[in-house]
Amino acid sequence: MAPVHPPLPFATVGFDLDGTLVDSAQDLCNALNHALVYAGRDPLPLDGVRPLIGRGVRRMLERALVIDGGMDEAGFKPVYKELLAFYEANLAVHTRPYPGCLAMLDDLAARGCKLAVVTNKFESFARSLLEQIGLLDRFVTVIGGDTMGPGRSKPAPDPIVEMVARCGGGRAAFVGDTTVDVEAARAALIPCVAVNFGLNDRPADQLGADAVIGHFDELVPLLARL
Repeated sequence: MAPVHPPLPFATVGFDLDGTLVDSAQDLCNALNHALVYAGRDPLPLDGVRPLIGRGVRRMLERALVIDGGMDEAGFKPVYKELLAFYEANLAVHTRPYPGCLAMLDDLAARGCKLAVVTNKFESFARSLLEQIGLLDRFVTVIGGDTMGPGRSKPAPDPIVEMVARCGGGRAAFVGDTTVDVEAARAALIPCVAVNFGLNDRPADQLGADAVIGHFDELVPLLARL
């Protein structure tokens, strides 16, 4: 007899992408450094790039350039274009799901939860990345930083609210790794779980999430208790 998976008190569970479902830091670092070298700037080490990730690749590049004196908009545009082209062609070279991710997604689906991704990465990039690593079909919807229009990406609640609507309503929870994830979930009035193994912009226990996990094995039991 197949094992029984008791339902959870959440109809939908949403996830951030970079630093939550997948470790994409190396591919983002490579794309950023490609753009920096193109602009005549020094590349950054991986540990220096990690804190810059989380609000989309444009913001990542802007923050990296500020470290080395900034750049006017006229100079920025071709560098940003170069970054986008490189990343689009190389976004799944090193990126992989975090340990326990696939089993966790299987468990949630077996319990009747609808799954979604809400990221500040461009939707087309997010979909391409998820497809290339074999995860896209697991999600009811993928909402990117450009999906809702200007000014409506995380930490605004708009993409979280849209996620719930696209998944048919009901109770929802969100899983992320940064302050923008927690702020967006709180603004949308749903609980948020933080992971401590991602691209945390501050210690995970200081993000303000309802709970913190250190491995995806902990997520389903935690959601059952929330």
